Amino acid sequence: MTPHLRIFCAIDTRDVPTAAFLAERVTGQVGGIKLGLEFFMANGPEGVRKVREGQPGLPLFLDIKLHDIPNTVAGAIRSVTSLEPQFITLHAAGGAEMMRAARTAAEEEAARLRVRRPQLLAVTVLTSLDDYDLSRTGVSTRVEEQVLNLAVLAQESGMDGIVCSPHEVANVRAACGPDFVLMVPGVRPSWSPAQDQKRIMTPSEAVSAGADYIVIGRPITQATDPAASARKISVEMAG
Repeated sequence: MTPHLRIFCAIDTRDVPTAAFLAERVTGQVGGIKLGLEFFMANGPEGVRKVREGQPGLPLFLDIKLHDIPNTVAGAIRSVTSLEPQFITLHAAGGAEMMRAARTAAEEEAARLRVRRPQLLAVTVLTSLDDYDLSRTGVSTRVEEQVLNLAVLAQESGMDGIVCSPHEVANVRAACGPDFVLMVPGVRPSWSPAQDQKRIMTPSEAVSAGADYIVIGRPITQATDPAASARKISVEMAG
């Protein structure tokens, strides 16, 4: 896979014209765009459609991190499958039954609509959390162990892959094999500040560790020239 195709650009805004502008600017320089909760809560499916109108072939990572009872999550998956995202996220902590229900819903709805089934990625431990933060939620295991536990559960429950920080990639790859998709946020180019991410690596380090895709937002979207910034990251990864 060429370096730029590994990059999903996180467009973290609630403004549709801004999101559409950024999507247009990075097309051809990244593998796809990520739209998350901030955007989806403000604009819903129609907002997603508007962003993709000008770039219909640009892959979409719909990062909505579903976490609810199995029937509700299954219904939510059915509701967004028509948007034809390449990836949708849900929380592994929702449990095996929830994840299995999501997989079944994705398969059935994609078949009904005659579209490609979205790949389901289970969120393990958010990259804003460290061991102390995790302990405050009642989880006594270390971050690395909890990520691995949830990754194995997700694979057993029919997920296509997980979301994890770059520091857990090597262990998850060893446990779950080469075909399990690893989507990795917490990635910052060497020339960019860490900001609110705690478990970070550079793009090259993350890919070398075994990441399939990396998520990069502000170093691209807040740059004066987003396309040039994306190209710079690709060159760094190839170097």
